[in-house]
Amino acid sequence: MQPMEKKRNNPVSRAEIRQSRRWVIKIGSALLTADGTGVNLPLIAQLAEQIDALREIGIEVLLVSSGAVAAGVARLGWNSRPEDMPGLQAAAAVGQSALVRAYETQFAVHDITIAQVLLTHADLANTERRKNAGAALGALIDLSVIPVVNENDTVATEEIRFGDNDNLAALVADLVVADLLVILTDKNGLYDGDPREHVEAQLISEGVAGDTKLKSYAGSSSRLGRGGMVTKLEAAEHAARNGATTVIANGLMENVLLDIHQGKNVGTQLKADK
Repeated sequence: MQPMEKKRNNPVSRAEIRQSRRWVIKIGSALLTADGTGVNLPLIAQLAEQIDALREIGIEVLLVSSGAVAAGVARLGWNSRPEDMPGLQAAAAVGQSALVRAYETQFAVHDITIAQVLLTHADLANTERRKNAGAALGALIDLSVIPVVNENDTVATEEIRFGDNDNLAALVADLVVADLLVILTDKNGLYDGDPREHVEAQLISEGVAGDTKLKSYAGSSSRLGRGGMVTKLEAAEHAARNGATTVIANGLMENVLLDIHQGKNVGTQLKADK
């Protein structure tokens, strides 16, 4: 079945997530690179085990992976993310191979084949190229291969960056008609204040994507990534316009994906206003 032909099974409550059948899972830079110390193999191994369990119960999974630049920065021994375009592209080229190797190694433990898919904004803005990208992802899904999608940072320019792949994840969710977009970060979700500065800050369990009040709660981006909570809310809003629900959750939590599937009160769920 090609992605465009799939009927969306959009969960509007946590309990209905069990009925979802196609997930796009976005993994942030801070998670994948242990906040700058190299590729986080134990985390990828944990996620691979959970994704294998999801696939066993019939859920199709696509990954959107950040971390190429951050992994390259660590591998090159740099102290910080470069600001110049050639430096960013060089770091991405070095880091991408490390990331793919890590995914291949950890998913192979569960006899899962992964495929690297690099996209730019132009690929999804152009009708023909978008159609081709959708067909390629659909073919991989049909083959039970997990696409690992990343922005093609090696050739991307400042004007066409997606923004830490949060927006890319929303575009991919739209492209493959996903039921659920899961954005894994190193935060527990969206709070009504900065928990680092306000001990009374409360986690927002549920909300409506696009609610302007939510954006007032969002903080700044991480040291290694380009996106912060703002881009995650923007991604959720985009996904909601196309009918998908988003969950923003802490990828360091044990069994986070399985808990989300079970409808447990994990992270922040943002649904479409329908």
